[in-house]
Amino acid sequence: MSNQDDEFDQPEIKNADDEPDLSSTETKEEAETKGLALKDEGNAALNAGHYAEAVHHYSAALSHLPDNAILLSNRALAYIKLENYGLAIQDATHAIQSDASYPKGYYRRGTAEFALGRAKAARKDFRNVCKLRPKDRDARAKLSACDKAVREAAFAAAILSEESVPLSDTFRAESISVEKGYDGPHPAGDLLDANDPSVEAALFEPGCLPREFVLKAIEHFTNQKVIHKRYVAHLLISAKHYYEKLPSLLEIPIPANGPDENDPTILPRLTVCGDTHGQYYDVMNIFELNGLPSANNPYLFNGDFVDRGSFSVEVILTFLLFKLSDPTCIHLHRGNHETRNMNKIYGFEGEVKAKYDDKIFDLFLEVFSHMPLASVVNNKVFVTHGGLPTEPGVTLSDIQKIPRGCEPPPSGLMSDLLWADPQPFPGKSPSKRGVGYSFGPDITESFLKTNDLQLLVRSHEVKDEGYLVEHGGKTITVFSAPNYCDSMGNKGAFIHFEESCEAKFTQYEAVPHPNVRPMAYAAGMGGLFM
Repeated sequence: MSNQDDEFDQPEIKNADDEPDLSSTETKEEAETKGLALKDEGNAALNAGHYAEAVHHYSAALSHLPDNAILLSNRALAYIKLENYGLAIQDATHAIQSDASYPKGYYRRGTAEFALGRAKAARKDFRNVCKLRPKDRDARAKLSACDKAVREAAFAAAILSEESVPLSDTFRAESISVEKGYDGPHPAGDLLDANDPSVEAALFEPGCLPREFVLKAIEHFTNQKVIHKRYVAHLLISAKHYYEKLPSLLEIPIPANGPDENDPTILPRLTVCGDTHGQYYDVMNIFELNGLPSANNPYLFNGDFVDRGSFSVEVILTFLLFKLSDPTCIHLHRGNHETRNMNKIYGFEGEVKAKYDDKIFDLFLEVFSHMPLASVVNNKVFVTHGGLPTEPGVTLSDIQKIPRGCEPPPSGLMSDLLWADPQPFPGKSPSKRGVGYSFGPDITESFLKTNDLQLLVRSHEVKDEGYLVEHGGKTITVFSAPNYCDSMGNKGAFIHFEESCEAKFTQYEAVPHPNVRPMAYAAGMGGLFM
């Protein structure tokens, strides 16, 4: 996904927010009066955190003043907040072309480039900001962050080229001592000899991890404590070996029995959740509303467990603990944030290193790289994090065979599944995100027909109501992180699928969490993306 080249030639993106150019039908004074009034409305919406509304006002203003660098730069900022980095780069470039002396054009473009992992391109833009504003401390700090990212990327590439044996094959979890002062749960409890390494390691085999340990770990997390590094290492090594044996496409049935044996009115079901992004206390609320994962109450979490929220470690450990306790009770897909580059920018790397260390982070990356990319639920519903392949004729067999154990390539099937978004118009277009493509309703219809499926469920985008139905009812987006980043004001949602696979939605609001801000562990320019 990242591109470290100094220059990045982004294709033109069709922007559905653009409005017809009215400037030729108005006098200069009329255009300025209308455009600047709409700019003020956009600024008010932006400051209030209503980013989509801000885009609407700025777009209307640009219909009167289409080359106004300030308007273009402001809309670029709103797009950055909405994670539409491709559109932000496009607007910022237009702003620079309109006024090369306006520093915010370079600033916005550099911010969006950095968000996409294009540190060299971002560095060039921040150098221009520093030339225009030599005393701007913030711009110099951002330039330093870019320099650091470029150096780290070069170092990481060198290390990867030298490594041949995965860390999970050589790391010995049993070599880590458990201090006497550790007050968290132990997997062996009081029933087994915890000093026997073989006994302890066997507990982390899939299906063998005691559920009591899982529940005590969750309680520990809720009290803002983490479980011991020794047990996390065991967990991650076992999870990596489990996932590398699975295909890239899973087949998930609806369970035979409902979640409550005492209430036959609750039919057997699978619960599908979207992005949770480190919002651990909202995940706990999902379980409060819907029950803990179990064989008769299974969940599918559709990627983006980490980053943004500052309790990402607790979220992903909770999911993996349930997975190794009972592999049938929870299913996990890789999202675009289960990747090295996203983790470096959006906080997970910093969080893991603050709570554990760099080796644990590397083990997380191994687990992420082997996670499945998609599932078919009950032979009817295709679920993946991002969206559909944009090339015609792709079959489920093609998806099942996608090689894993790597960082996502910049294009191809894996990239599409992790990054693509739906669009309202037919065909495919360069994505508003600046990575990959968007797919139209015709592509959805063709894919479902080719593979004898009835519905696409994906995540990847915040939605005001927690979900959105598109493409004539054939595409559903579900997003499960309410009040995303403590700022978006959106609801969260999850979906129940029973035997018929008709989607049934549950919505919920955010719950309070400890006073740790989102992106607290993000390095460099992390705060710009909140």
